[in-house]
Amino acid sequence: MSEATKDAVAPAPAGATATGTSFTDRLRRPAPYLWLAGSVLLLLFPFYLDRFWLQAGLFAMAAAIGAIGLNLLTGSTGQLSMGHAFFLAVGAYGYCILGGESSTENGHALTGLGLPTWLAAVLAVLLAGAAGGLFSPIAGRLSGAYLGIATLALIFIGQHVLFNAGSLTGGFNGRPVPPLSLFGFTFDDAEVVVAAVPFQSSEKLWYLGLAALLASGLFARGVLRGRPGRALNAIRDHRIAAGVMGVPVARYRAGVFVLSSMYAGLAGVLLALVFQRTVPEYFGMILSLEYLAMIVIGGLGSVAGAVIGAAFVSLLPQVLTHYSDSLPLVSAPGTGGIAPGEASRYLYGAAVVAVVLFLPGGIARLKTPGEKKK
Repeated sequence: MSEATKDAVAPAPAGATATGTSFTDRLRRPAPYLWLAGSVLLLLFPFYLDRFWLQAGLFAMAAAIGAIGLNLLTGSTGQLSMGHAFFLAVGAYGYCILGGESSTENGHALTGLGLPTWLAAVLAVLLAGAAGGLFSPIAGRLSGAYLGIATLALIFIGQHVLFNAGSLTGGFNGRPVPPLSLFGFTFDDAEVVVAAVPFQSSEKLWYLGLAALLASGLFARGVLRGRPGRALNAIRDHRIAAGVMGVPVARYRAGVFVLSSMYAGLAGVLLALVFQRTVPEYFGMILSLEYLAMIVIGGLGSVAGAVIGAAFVSLLPQVLTHYSDSLPLVSAPGTGGIAPGEASRYLYGAAVVAVVLFLPGGIARLKTPGEKKK
């Protein structure tokens, strides 16, 4: 019997199907109808969930957009950034200044340009990218801990400006966020009845957040799967070898820093619309550390990992707050237990340690039982 005949009649490996796909591969790749069912559920949530859970979901969407941008920078290119919260603040406050009206509040004469809010949102994202562009020459030349320390300075600069530039930011108390208007439709608390369900700002913003997250994820996935993504990974794995092969290392580093800043700006705009008020204290060091935790837990260099990590880190304090009465050791501040926000930091801090030690690729790299490493 010839070798070709032997190969033709050889039994298929255990677990393989007629099409050559193993059972574990099929488990790892959900069927299209599962994705369709998940999409339908997401679209139906505003009809069944209350405002608390919708806002929690919107926070997770905004966090996922920002985490995707940081994962492009840190996970795919290997550039450590500790200043991601600064660019979220640029997006959030940029939208308020560009789209808000001049007014007086809490003793501050607030400056506003009164632009159409859809245009203000676009310009706020571009403004965050411009801020990243101003920093990009430094980002193109520094790496590792040196870049992390340099971006850390952005947090201190940003906090000083946010607290002291009262005419722009409103100072400690922040400033109100103008509702977004798009194609004549306003995302505010004015009720719009849809299928006998009153839609207010959270319900309306839900679909806007889904669209922004989908567009952000698809664009990042296209970047990572194309030539730029291969160049970024080459820079991360071996910068000198990438330069020898003709990759313009400094230019790619600077460019991805600008792109990451624009993602953060978009996340900041969405956060501002959900909060309906910007507060300087929110955009501090802790927020930047949370974003780093998101991409480590979810998986470095993965769009899906950024979304998973963002959902875990952003939803955890919301869940603990909601169920604090029935959870041991967790209670409201001043009642003797651990505050939900503090407890959530303990938990996702432990998750970061566990992922680094036992699952270096993050949750997105989980293997199904029996799957062989490639």
